[in-house]
Amino acid sequence: MRLRLVFHGAAGEVTGSCFLLEGQRGKLLVDCGLFQGDKRTKERNYGPFPFDPASIDGVVLTHAHIDHSGLLPKLIKHGFRGPVYATGPTVQLCAVMLPDSGYIQEMEVERKNRKLSRAGKPLLEPIYTAEEARQAMSQFRPVDYQQMVQVAPGFSACFWDAGHILGSAAIEIRAEEDGREISLVFSGDLGGWNRPVVRDPEVPGRVDWLIMESTYGDRIREADGDQLEQLASIITDTFRRGGNVVIPAFAVERTQALLYGLHKLVVEGRIPQPQLFLDSPLAIAATKIFCNNPEVFDEPTTEFSQQVGTCPFYVPGMVMSESTEQSMAINKVKGGAIIISASGMCDAGRIKHHLKHNLWRPESSVVMVGYQAQGTLGRQLLDGSPLVRIHGEEIKVRAQIHYIDGFSAHGDQL
Repeated sequence: MRLRLVFHGAAGEVTGSCFLLEGQRGKLLVDCGLFQGDKRTKERNYGPFPFDPASIDGVVLTHAHIDHSGLLPKLIKHGFRGPVYATGPTVQLCAVMLPDSGYIQEMEVERKNRKLSRAGKPLLEPIYTAEEARQAMSQFRPVDYQQMVQVAPGFSACFWDAGHILGSAAIEIRAEEDGREISLVFSGDLGGWNRPVVRDPEVPGRVDWLIMESTYGDRIREADGDQLEQLASIITDTFRRGGNVVIPAFAVERTQALLYGLHKLVVEGRIPQPQLFLDSPLAIAATKIFCNNPEVFDEPTTEFSQQVGTCPFYVPGMVMSESTEQSMAINKVKGGAIIISASGMCDAGRIKHHLKHNLWRPESSVVMVGYQAQGTLGRQLLDGSPLVRIHGEEIKVRAQIHYIDGFSAHGDQL
């Protein structure tokens, strides 16, 4: 029987990674991610799967980012009973990221249902709840890098370090086709060479078919030193003006890369000792997971950790704001602070109230360090909107808006 591969996401679009392999003896899913972006794109998450979840024998997961993992609780909710294979760090990250995603689904549906109720229309159910996400973790199975494991009838898989985020993998799948074994490699998201924190991508030994991401395949990005130089300059200039530096950042990988870079800048004396606030419960939890997995750090990060005698992401004096009260207290700080918060596209989370309190201040700066999708508040700011609406209030944009490209966890042409 010929092997069949069907793309159910991340084809002609960036998010919603989901690939179905159908063989003679079984069905294997590679990733099952949430669709992210504008309202129309996100609505796709509420529809039925284009396949029967109960018919899937196994799932292999490239990494924990929600656009690759975020619909796994829904898959399980609708009948999938098999195992989900991922590296140990990916399983640990999913254990905090998926319940957080479920909580967001609950909050979004609660907001939508208030409007539907007033209009006398049928109410919605969350895609999945935080509790359903926690229960889904019982079907996850951790695997080591470079170990071939049976993942479904007729399919075995080997996970190779993809160098994208903690635990990320390019997955080599061996499958039966017409009486012979073939090798397919799904890259997942690939990191670049000589990027901070994680190791460089590994190259699988045998590849018959390659399914590869190409997010930044058309460009060459700035080197690590360039991005830190830009960041140091922005921080120094902003502090001199008496303002704060607000950095919207994705909770996983981007935040940790920032913290590592800031730690280096402080140790090297290139920026004054800041008041540094990490204001995102998910980012705090993810940072602790990063610190608990030093064996997957690259050599420079390991050496820096040994030099400073602590986890490389724990910047001296950093305040981790767990509670709402701690978060709100940051609003009283008028200058000399760096505030890192989520969400990275500014469309949800605590970052919105930090923007509300700093965007109108010409002495402050906002630094974008990641992709900003169309329709998000982050994109409005990058596009130069003079006025934005946050929590129902119009805010004049007087702060300086910066964009630093080099922090991306995706590889480029090089």
